[in-house]
Amino acid sequence: MIDEVDLRMKAWVGRIATEAPVYLGVPDRESLDRGVCLYLLELGPAPLTRAGKRGGLQFTVCYLVTVGAETPERAHRLLGDLVFAAMSDKELEVDLSPVPAALWAGLRSVPRPAFRLRVQVRKERPLAEVRCLSLVDGVSTPAPLLGRVVGPGDVPIRGAWVALPELQLSTRTDAQGQFHFPRLPPVESLGRLEVRAEGEMLAVESEVLATGTAPLIIRMLVKEE
Repeated sequence: MIDEVDLRMKAWVGRIATEAPVYLGVPDRESLDRGVCLYLLELGPAPLTRAGKRGGLQFTVCYLVTVGAETPERAHRLLGDLVFAAMSDKELEVDLSPVPAALWAGLRSVPRPAFRLRVQVRKERPLAEVRCLSLVDGVSTPAPLLGRVVGPGDVPIRGAWVALPELQLSTRTDAQGQFHFPRLPPVESLGRLEVRAEGEMLAVESEVLATGTAPLIIRMLVKEE
């Protein structure tokens, strides 16, 4: 999971610093002089929600970001570009507090302007509470798929993305969290159902869709605002 964040952050830096190489690792002489260095400094807990709880199956990683270039002016300009870009990205948290001298000494690096960047690492939650709708009733005829996506407290989630990738079908939930696929082939042809909402994703396998008689209710353990 962390390696995926590494790649994502390297790509993010590459979009801003288009001509500068990006390094992962200790900010050594080469990275300090010629490019952007992302050093994985520490792991931390997920941020608290307004309810004072921490989201499950997630934590944060903290990168120390340093910048080098051919001239100090270019390095300073690029450093400012990265800070402002990070501040504009809701997925990133910028820490501009001074880097302790002891940290530079421990890294055996020359102290220089830098900032810390925190990113959340999430793991897909296991399917927990899913009540299912049968799509078959003794015959393999086209049938609708109706359902509802809700969050904590069964609050409807509006605008959740619901898809059947193998059929190249997708839709979004309405204000009541409801979605509707009007006519579908037999359940064995559906593949899995994917639901994405507020950065979280659940996958419902086709064999699960074929059980039960109640309308499909999908409870997403989304992050509280």
